[in-house]
Amino acid sequence: MSSPVISLVGRPNVGKSTLFNRLSKSRRALVSEYEGLTRDRQYAKINLGENKRCTIIDTGGLTNEDSLIDTAIHEQVLSALDESDVIFFIVSNRDGLTSLDFEIAAQLRKLKKNIILVCNKAEGLNQTSAVEFFELGLGNPVLISAEHNQGIDELINTTIPLLPESIEEDIQELEGIAVAVLGRPNVGKSTLINRILGEERVLAIDSPGTTRDTIFIPFERDHQKYTLIDTAGIRRKRSVDEKIEKFSIIKAIEALAESHVVILVLDAHEGVTEQDATLLGMIEDKGRALLIVINKWDGLDDYQKSEVKRKLDIKLSFVNYASVHYISALHGSGVGKLFSYIQKSFNHAGSRFSTSMLNKILESANDTHQPPPVSGKRLRLKYVHQSDVFPPTFTLHGNHLQSIPKSYERFLKNFFTKALKLSNTPIRLEFKSGDNPFKGNKNTLSARQIQKKRRLMKFTKKK
Repeated sequence: MSSPVISLVGRPNVGKSTLFNRLSKSRRALVSEYEGLTRDRQYAKINLGENKRCTIIDTGGLTNEDSLIDTAIHEQVLSALDESDVIFFIVSNRDGLTSLDFEIAAQLRKLKKNIILVCNKAEGLNQTSAVEFFELGLGNPVLISAEHNQGIDELINTTIPLLPESIEEDIQELEGIAVAVLGRPNVGKSTLINRILGEERVLAIDSPGTTRDTIFIPFERDHQKYTLIDTAGIRRKRSVDEKIEKFSIIKAIEALAESHVVILVLDAHEGVTEQDATLLGMIEDKGRALLIVINKWDGLDDYQKSEVKRKLDIKLSFVNYASVHYISALHGSGVGKLFSYIQKSFNHAGSRFSTSMLNKILESANDTHQPPPVSGKRLRLKYVHQSDVFPPTFTLHGNHLQSIPKSYERFLKNFFTKALKLSNTPIRLEFKSGDNPFKGNKNTLSARQIQKKRRLMKFTKKK
């Protein structure tokens, strides 16, 4: 049996994400006074004490508007409620009761779920002062301040008896292969994830910047566990005006650090843009395994396809280790084939190689192309060993390696990548020069050596 599920529901700006962060002891959900910030379901594994492990879901704020985004948020909340064992209906003491609170309460009462009324932003409030919230017909409100960590223990104690039993299991934040889906706004990242999952898990609306939070989604396929990471679309800096979107960009960049494999989604109609190249640079800096996915490929004619491929060869030359895949996320063509490449990339990025094998490759590289002289000094590469994974990192030892040319470093990377038959993962090289242990130390002479030196100096003077 899976762990119990708690959903956080309420209108915008009542503190759902603040409570989510408080319970999960993280800052995964974005928090701001900006209304309607959380749009997708956000998951976290938590322990409520007494070894009571469960999953909490942060949802978008419910409104009574009919806009495209608000309708989609409503569907997201309904999906979260279907998954839930307990629902936290969150209201705000500062705002008091609103007509929207009454509408939401009426909908929740129809559900056969355990509902806890949570009155947030209730610093210094007591039950007598909170009498108006009894009008919602959901029993006694639990008074909390998520921001100031007040009333959280009472909320947990109220919740634990309502949760079903679950089988003990080791819970990890990110399970299996962590795959981050990255790209500029509106290239089809969320559509791709929905196609992979077979459900509308994240919003997919034809409006740039719909995804603001970074969403972690556990998933299993062919007995292999994955965590898909849907990131906020990243724009060039001068296009980012909203403070909130700047926060999202930071979270998208941080998602790279948590991933094993990155899928960079490009729009086939736009080709490779300056921002795409910047993202590729970020991914390479982090050393993540990389698949490049060209989406909306079915909408191009033959000439356009050949032009896109020609430009890809030029602009993606510095990430020549990455494989390129042409798909249509909307129609599903090419999506299923990605998984074999994801698994292969993960295995290669986490591979360890014997020191003897690496040194044979280094010897072969030296025979093929000797290190060039720098400032009149010939570089010497003596031996190599592996020092890390994700990405595979090799430390090379020798003389005068502090000034090794970039061109020769690229040659070594390509040589090792080819020899080890690595795909979709970069390798990282570290160079360590062997310092002379006697540098700066004067040799201490014995009495006999001093006497001999004096005789030699006398003989030299006579000549």
